[in-house]
Order: sequence, then structure tokens, then C-alpha cells
Amino acid sequence: MRAIALDHVRLLRYAGLFTYLCAGTPLLRVDWARERLSLLDHPHLGLLLLATSYITFGVVYWLLTWRFDARRHLSLKILGLVVLTLAAIGVGWLSKSGLSGLLLVVVAVVLPWLLPVKQGLAWLVMQNLALVPMFHSFPDFHMSYFAAFLQASLYLGFAVLTFVASMVASQQVEAREEQRRLNSELRATRALLADSSRIAERMRIARELHDLVGHHLTALSLNLEVASHLITSPAGGPVRQAQTIAKQLLVDVREVVSELREDDSLDLTLALQTLIEGVPGLDVHLDLPPRFSVEDPRRAQVIVRCVQEILTNTARHSGARNLWLAFARTAEGELRLEAHDDGRGAVGFRPGNGLSGMRERLAEYGGRLSVDAACERGFALAAWLPLEKPA
Repeated sequence: MRAIALDHVRLLRYAGLFTYLCAGTPLLRVDWARERLSLLDHPHLGLLLLATSYITFGVVYWLLTWRFDARRHLSLKILGLVVLTLAAIGVGWLSKSGLSGLLLVVVAVVLPWLLPVKQGLAWLVMQNLALVPMFHSFPDFHMSYFAAFLQASLYLGFAVLTFVASMVASQQVEAREEQRRLNSELRATRALLADSSRIAERMRIARELHDLVGHHLTALSLNLEVASHLITSPAGGPVRQAQTIAKQLLVDVREVVSELREDDSLDLTLALQTLIEGVPGLDVHLDLPPRFSVEDPRRAQVIVRCVQEILTNTARHSGARNLWLAFARTAEGELRLEAHDDGRGAVGFRPGNGLSGMRERLAEYGGRLSVDAACERGFALAAWLPLEKPA
């Protein structure tokens, strides 16, 4: 019987949803809910607000966890996190119970995916500290501030455990994406090496034909030329015929050598197509010339590295769903790469190590880089790389 493949991220999402539903089971007890609501000044309004807070929590949680690893609309997700936390506290306040502590454990599932570790832990601690004055104020609890603090710490312990489990899942997703990126880069480099090996073998064969076969045919032709002048008997006819064949064979060998040397450029089509495969959450649209090849292996490697950096930056920071990559040859003998996405752009853009490294690689061969980080149009850049060495 074949085992069912389970996605740990999806399991984490459903586990949080299950905890949310279990936390709401006391609300289904009519006598318990009526007793809780009787502590409010306006029970009917309290019931409406309680139901609204509980349902809002579930809806917002479901939307926030729809795609845990998506970088899109991060500001809107932070706002959703605020609503989620307030809804959890609201449920506890309106029900005069510890249900908010249980719901804040569910909030801990979301935190590692939206905030860095330090900010996430700070959020976790602050939301549980907010329970202390609430527990102290409940008439049924009769808690001092210290007792309320101990009660909130109990919920905090479960929340920290959940936070760490969710953080590990988040790190596994990042590690898996890094492994995918390295594998795609390795496959692209392997495709370039295979093409380079093919070219090197063709060059070796061409040199062997030119240096060995061509040399011997030239010597044979010269000897037959001398023999044709020395022989006046009827044997001179076959000698001259052999001389003609040797000359024609030499011409054929030189043509073969020329053809072998003509196709000495690296084909980048397969390498780039391998590179863009399987980028999570990103559709890459590649526009290449009919035959996209580069003679210099070092320049080919620069192109591959630049495309890899564009893919990494787009997947990590842009929040885009589509990326367009277009290559073209300019009239000045340069290769132009234009890339743009449909992400959020960048406010106050400052180039990081990746883009700085890309600029340095291009500059080493006389190339240049131009960046457009306008927020309304996504992130765009253009790169130019001379394909020939300057004279």
C-alpha cells in the first residue's frame, strides 16, 4: 500500500484550525455561554460581539495561512495579524474566560511566517502579557496580578512550543527552497559544462585533422606533383589522377575543419530553461533569441549568475507572481537582458550584496546595470554585456 505524501506546512495550518475549533467548543454549551454573557452589561450585544470576534478570528487565520510562504502583500498580512490578536483577546474578554489564551496559541502558528524571530517572540510575549490585567479583572477568577501573571505564563508556555514548531517548519521551507535553487544552478552549470566539453572535443578533432591528416595530405600531394614530372611513361596518368584526388581530399579536410571550428559557441537556451524550473510561487516567462549562444564561457557564466540572482531576489523580496526575462542582441554587439516583475517594487531601494555582485560581474567585462524600483510598476532592471572583447 502506497504511503500518502503529507505536506508539513499544510498539516501545521490544519492543526491550527483544529485548535481554533476545539477552543470554541465551550461556546456551544448554552448554559455556559448564558452564564458568561450574564456577567456583561448588555448580554445580547455581548453575544453578537463574541460571535463576531470568534468568526473573525477563524476567517482571518484561514486567509493568513492560505499560502504561508508567500511574500506578497506583507503589510496587509501584518494588519491581519493585528486583527487576529485583537479578536483572540476580544473572545476572552467577552466570554470572561481563558479562551483567549488558547486562541493566542493559534496566533503563535502564524508569527514565524510573518515576522523575524526576535520580533515574533516579542509579539508572542506582549500578547500574553495583555492577558494579565484581563484575568485580574474577571470577577470569577479573583486573581491577584501575580496569579494572573502565572496563569498567562501557562498559556505562554504552550504558545512558545507552538511558535518553535512553526519556526522549524518555516526554516525547512527556506532550506528546501535554497536546495532547489542550488540544484537548478548546478544543473544549469552542468549543461554549460557539457556544451563546453562538446565544443572542446570538436576543437580537438579539428586540430587533429588539420595538423596530422592535413599535413600528410599536403606532403602526399607535393610528392605526387614531383612524381608526375619525373614519370613520362603511361604510368604518369594514374599518378596525376592520384595527385588530383589528394588535392581534392585536402580541400575536403580543410572544409570539415572549418565547419568544426564554426560552431564554437555555448548554447545558453538549455541552461536558462533549467535555471527557471520549479521556482515556487513564481511564473517565469523567458524570451530568448532563436539561437541563443555565447562564445566566451566566462561571459556565459556571468549571464547564468545574473539570471540566478534575479530569480532569487524576485522570489524572496518582490512578492511577485510573474517574472519576465527578455534577451536580445543590440546593434553595438552587446547582449541586453531586461527583467521586470508584477510585485510591489521597493520603497527607498538600496542595492544589496546580490545586485552589487551582479554589477561587479558585468563591469568586469565592460557591462552595466540599470535598476528601476518604482513601487507602482514592480521591480525592473536592465543589463548590458558586450559579447566581444574591446579592441
